[in-house]
Amino acid sequence: MSLVIVLLITAGLAVFVVSPLLAAEGSAIVPIDVTPRADLKRRRLVLYENIQDLEFEYKAGKIAPEDYERLRTGYTGEAAQLMLASQELESMTADEAFIEREVAARRARRQVQPAVEEYVCAKCGFENPLPVKFCGECGAPIAPRAQQQGQFKNQRAKGKNEK
Repeated sequence: MSLVIVLLITAGLAVFVVSPLLAAEGSAIVPIDVTPRADLKRRRLVLYENIQDLEFEYKAGKIAPEDYERLRTGYTGEAAQLMLASQELESMTADEAFIEREVAARRARRQVQPAVEEYVCAKCGFENPLPVKFCGECGAPIAPRAQQQGQFKNQRAKGKNEK
Protein backbone atom coordinates (compact mmCIF):
# COMPACT_ATOMS: atom_id res chain seq x y z
CA MET A 1 0.00 0.00 0.00
CA SER A 2 2.75 2.43 0.92
CA LEU A 3 4.62 1.53 -2.28
CA VAL A 4 1.57 2.53 -4.35
CA ILE A 5 1.32 5.87 -2.53
CA VAL A 6 5.03 6.57 -3.08
CA LEU A 7 4.72 5.72 -6.79
CA LEU A 8 1.68 8.00 -7.19
CA ILE A 9 3.45 10.91 -5.48
CA THR A 10 6.56 10.36 -7.60
CA ALA A 11 4.52 10.25 -10.81
CA GLY A 12 2.67 13.43 -9.82
CA LEU A 13 5.89 15.27 -9.10
CA ALA A 14 7.38 14.08 -12.40
CA VAL A 15 4.37 15.40 -14.33
CA PHE A 16 4.52 18.68 -12.42
CA VAL A 17 8.22 19.16 -13.20
CA VAL A 18 8.11 18.08 -16.85
CA SER A 19 4.84 19.77 -17.91
CA PRO A 20 6.37 23.28 -18.40
CA LEU A 21 9.05 21.76 -20.63
CA LEU A 22 6.48 20.06 -22.85
CA ALA A 23 4.10 23.04 -23.13
CA ALA A 24 3.76 24.80 -26.48
CA GLU A 25 5.80 27.98 -26.88
CA GLY A 26 2.76 30.19 -27.47
CA SER A 27 1.05 29.11 -24.27
CA ALA A 28 3.46 30.88 -21.93
CA ILE A 29 1.86 32.20 -18.77
CA VAL A 30 2.01 35.98 -18.58
CA PRO A 31 1.88 37.59 -15.12
CA ILE A 32 -1.41 39.32 -14.38
CA ASP A 33 0.10 42.67 -13.46
CA VAL A 34 1.84 43.23 -16.82
CA THR A 35 0.56 46.48 -18.20
CA PRO A 36 1.94 48.56 -21.07
CA ARG A 37 3.24 51.09 -18.56
CA ALA A 38 4.97 48.43 -16.45
CA ASP A 39 6.45 46.83 -19.57
CA LEU A 40 7.89 50.15 -20.73
CA LYS A 41 9.33 50.79 -17.29
CA ARG A 42 10.93 47.34 -17.19
CA ARG A 43 12.43 47.79 -20.65
CA ARG A 44 13.79 51.25 -19.70
CA LEU A 45 15.43 49.84 -16.57
CA VAL A 46 17.05 47.05 -18.61
CA LEU A 47 18.39 49.63 -21.05
CA TYR A 48 19.81 51.79 -18.27
CA GLU A 49 21.55 48.75 -16.83
CA ASN A 50 22.93 47.88 -20.29
CA ILE A 51 24.30 51.41 -20.65
CA GLN A 52 25.97 51.16 -17.23
CA ASP A 53 27.52 47.81 -18.16
CA LEU A 54 28.71 49.27 -21.46
CA GLU A 55 30.35 52.20 -19.64
CA PHE A 56 32.07 49.83 -17.22
CA GLU A 57 33.38 47.55 -19.96
CA TYR A 58 34.62 50.52 -22.02
CA LYS A 59 36.49 51.95 -19.03
CA ALA A 60 37.96 48.51 -18.35
CA GLY A 61 39.28 48.42 -21.92
CA LYS A 62 37.20 45.45 -23.07
CA ILE A 63 35.41 47.36 -25.86
CA ALA A 64 36.92 49.31 -28.74
CA PRO A 65 36.01 53.02 -28.92
CA GLU A 66 34.15 52.58 -32.24
CA ASP A 67 32.04 49.74 -30.86
CA TYR A 68 31.39 51.73 -27.67
CA GLU A 69 30.11 54.75 -29.61
CA ARG A 70 27.91 52.62 -31.87
CA LEU A 71 26.38 50.67 -28.96
CA ARG A 72 25.93 53.77 -26.80
CA THR A 73 24.18 55.61 -29.63
CA GLY A 74 21.87 52.64 -30.21
CA TYR A 75 21.03 52.23 -26.51
CA THR A 76 20.45 55.97 -26.08
CA GLY A 77 18.14 56.11 -29.11
CA GLU A 78 16.16 53.12 -27.86
CA ALA A 79 15.88 54.69 -24.39
CA ALA A 80 14.60 57.93 -25.95
CA GLN A 81 11.95 55.99 -27.89
CA LEU A 82 10.83 54.21 -24.72
CA MET A 83 10.63 57.50 -22.81
CA LEU A 84 8.54 59.03 -25.61
CA ALA A 85 6.22 56.00 -25.59
CA SER A 86 5.89 56.33 -21.79
CA GLN A 87 4.98 60.00 -22.09
CA GLU A 88 2.37 59.26 -24.74
CA LEU A 89 0.89 56.52 -22.59
CA GLU A 90 0.79 58.75 -19.52
CA SER A 91 -0.87 61.69 -21.23
CA MET A 92 -4.48 61.62 -20.10
CA THR A 93 -7.58 63.11 -21.59
CA ALA A 94 -9.66 65.56 -19.56
CA ASP A 95 -12.15 62.81 -18.68
CA GLU A 96 -9.39 60.47 -17.48
CA ALA A 97 -7.85 63.25 -15.38
CA PHE A 98 -11.25 63.97 -13.81
CA ILE A 99 -11.73 60.27 -12.99
CA GLU A 100 -8.26 60.06 -11.42
CA ARG A 101 -8.97 63.13 -9.24
CA GLU A 102 -12.28 61.65 -8.09
CA VAL A 103 -10.67 58.30 -7.25
CA ALA A 104 -7.91 60.05 -5.30
CA ALA A 105 -10.46 62.15 -3.39
CA ARG A 106 -12.53 59.09 -2.48
CA ARG A 107 -9.46 57.21 -1.32
CA ALA A 108 -8.45 60.18 0.82
CA ARG A 109 -11.92 60.34 2.41
CA ARG A 110 -11.83 56.60 3.06
CA GLN A 111 -8.51 56.89 4.89
CA VAL A 112 -9.69 59.56 7.33
CA GLN A 113 -8.93 58.39 10.86
CA PRO A 114 -10.51 59.50 14.12
CA ALA A 115 -8.93 62.37 15.99
CA VAL A 116 -6.34 61.65 18.68
CA GLU A 117 -8.54 62.92 21.51
CA GLU A 118 -10.86 59.98 20.92
CA TYR A 119 -8.20 57.68 22.37
CA VAL A 120 -7.65 59.30 25.77
CA CYS A 121 -7.33 56.80 28.59
CA ALA A 122 -10.30 57.01 30.94
CA LYS A 123 -8.16 55.79 33.82
CA CYS A 124 -5.05 58.03 33.62
CA GLY A 125 -5.92 60.63 30.93
CA PHE A 126 -2.96 59.73 28.67
CA GLU A 127 -3.45 60.64 24.96
CA ASN A 128 -2.57 57.48 23.04
CA PRO A 129 -1.45 57.28 19.40
CA LEU A 130 -3.78 55.66 16.88
CA PRO A 131 -4.87 52.88 16.75
CA VAL A 132 -4.35 51.32 20.16
CA LYS A 133 -6.34 48.90 22.24
CA PHE A 134 -4.50 49.49 25.51
CA CYS A 135 -3.13 52.62 27.18
CA GLY A 136 0.58 53.12 26.60
CA GLU A 137 0.96 54.64 30.09
CA CYS A 138 -1.05 52.45 32.45
CA GLY A 139 -2.09 49.46 30.28
CA ALA A 140 -5.83 49.94 30.76
CA PRO A 141 -8.09 48.92 27.84
CA ILE A 142 -8.84 51.84 25.51
CA ALA A 143 -12.08 52.35 23.66
CA PRO A 144 -12.85 55.34 21.44
CA ARG A 145 -14.52 58.18 23.30
CA ALA A 146 -17.89 57.45 21.66
CA GLN A 147 -17.75 53.89 23.00
CA GLN A 148 -16.60 55.15 26.41
CA GLN A 149 -19.54 57.55 26.60
CA GLY A 150 -21.89 54.73 25.66
CA GLN A 151 -20.38 52.57 28.41
CA PHE A 152 -20.76 55.39 30.95
CA LYS A 153 -24.43 55.79 29.99
CA ASN A 154 -24.93 52.03 30.40
CA GLN A 155 -23.17 52.10 33.78
CA ARG A 156 -25.35 55.04 34.94
CA ALA A 157 -28.49 53.22 33.79
CA LYS A 158 -27.40 50.11 35.69
CA GLY A 159 -26.65 52.22 38.76
CA LYS A 160 -30.12 53.80 38.67
CA ASN A 161 -31.77 50.40 38.26
CA GLU A 162 -29.86 49.03 41.25
CA LYS A 163 -30.95 51.91 43.51
